[in-house]
Amino acid sequence: MAGVVTRVARAPLGATLKASVSWAQVGMLALIGLLGFYLVYPLILIIINSFNTARIGSPPIYGIQPWLEAWSSAGVMASLWNTLILTLCYQLISFPIGVIVSWILARTNIPWAKGLEFLFWLSFFIPSVSTTFGWMLLLDPRVGIINQLASYLGLPQGIFNIYSFWGIVWVHLMAHAISIKVMLLTPSFRNMDAALEEAGLMSGATHWTTFLKITLPVMIPALIVVFLLGLVRMFESFEIELLLGVPFGFYVFSTRVINLVRNEPPLIAQASALGSIALLLLLIAVPLQRWFTTRHEYAVVTGRMRPRLIDLGVWKWPVFAVVLILAVLLVIVPVLSVIASSFMTRFGLFNLPQPWTLINWERTITDTTFIRSLRNTLIIAVVSAIVGPLLFSMIAYIVVRARRVWGCSVLDAILWVPSIIPGALAGLGMLWMFLGIPVFQPLYGTITLLILVTLMGGVTISTQILKASLLQIGKELEEAARTSGANWPIAYFKVVLPIIAPTMAVVAALKFVFAAQNTSSIILLATSDTRPLSLLTLDYIREGLRESAAVTTVIITGLTTGVALLARILGLNISIRAS
Repeated sequence: MAGVVTRVARAPLGATLKASVSWAQVGMLALIGLLGFYLVYPLILIIINSFNTARIGSPPIYGIQPWLEAWSSAGVMASLWNTLILTLCYQLISFPIGVIVSWILARTNIPWAKGLEFLFWLSFFIPSVSTTFGWMLLLDPRVGIINQLASYLGLPQGIFNIYSFWGIVWVHLMAHAISIKVMLLTPSFRNMDAALEEAGLMSGATHWTTFLKITLPVMIPALIVVFLLGLVRMFESFEIELLLGVPFGFYVFSTRVINLVRNEPPLIAQASALGSIALLLLLIAVPLQRWFTTRHEYAVVTGRMRPRLIDLGVWKWPVFAVVLILAVLLVIVPVLSVIASSFMTRFGLFNLPQPWTLINWERTITDTTFIRSLRNTLIIAVVSAIVGPLLFSMIAYIVVRARRVWGCSVLDAILWVPSIIPGALAGLGMLWMFLGIPVFQPLYGTITLLILVTLMGGVTISTQILKASLLQIGKELEEAARTSGANWPIAYFKVVLPIIAPTMAVVAALKFVFAAQNTSSIILLATSDTRPLSLLTLDYIREGLRESAAVTTVIITGLTTGVALLARILGLNISIRAS
């Protein structure tokens, strides 16, 4: 009997590979590997070297002695306690203020709402050093303008002391603690569909009850993200505590780490051991953020969105006056103060025969050191503003649209790492990475290294903002493009990118501002040739040249506020949404 031969058709090799290989998974793993190496590897170096008991340049000898010395040294526990209490104080004050002001600007008929919102924007774009300088001139116990006026009125000398715990809290509130919350939350409140609130009002609820029981619950994902962004900054804060805390012996986590690194000889291992506490915050903040913000999907931009303003009635003008006073305190007062100090013969001394002069400006802007620092600042800021939005938008798009691909949560967690690690310690980790890997060693001491560090420094807030914008875009737009034959890169560049272009411009502005203000993450990496204006300002302060520091601060403020004005002209908004 003849045998029956069965021929089995084989699928083409390409189809087999396509079936067995998930290119989305491969791309996700590759992205995790690249970002993990750049963002997490320095952290691993920090942990490893925290056990290195050998001196710098000597073969490593590992032990627990650096940890014992770090945690048993005087002032360490006090600095951690100071960090926690200080952060809680200005967060608990600024958060409700930021939420209420955002709601007022977005959901009520308060006059000049857009202009007031821009003043809060402007406050965020003003460097912390500028705000601190301005309030130092006003509240210095010896030469502060407000204290001099108080003394003239018969009040005790130095009744307001900027060099105190509450002085530091005040400057945090006047710097970015309130303004960043208003800047992030106002567009989110504005994008809410008024139908939800109208349903509550039709049921007999008052505006206040509707705000508490409907508006705030709907906004919970955005509120949580903004609150956590403020908390994770507790280990990043540097300039305010350096200028106001160190003079009266008040140290926080970041300034204590800087002291250890700058010690003679440098106690790098001890600084690394102390910095390991940041890992605890990472392990707590990231799972909380993802648990809160991934429980539900919230889309606020729909075809049926109907924004509606609440009529404040007779309270319209009193509320406007209160918000305006707050905005003036955040922007006008410190800016005018620091400008005045840049023209003073001696900082804060008005009783001199000639208290005003142009010598400070002439001496500073003709200095070759200043010119070189200005050039470095512009190079770093412009490159970061161009490259950052393109890079971060693609990363945020992957995180939002590839949730079902394994590793998405890992990628999202990696993006939070830079916001958790203190800037000086992150700079130390980058220093070890670039010196320890031969292929990277030629970059040390170059402006390219500062660009790389600065570019990735604001990755957390940049990706969160872009994720917020992407989450407001319905998937049906991309699905329609794919139905027409477009693959995901074409759908991204042709459909998504034009929609989020205003948000990308916001991120570009933020990257420029971050680069112009950055100090902590590059303080251990910059040389005299690559030093930007932000570090030159701190050097002037350390040398007692407050007037020259005021000049450089005014210039940095001019650069950053110029970017803010440009962003405002383009009509840009920032909002935070669930991720």
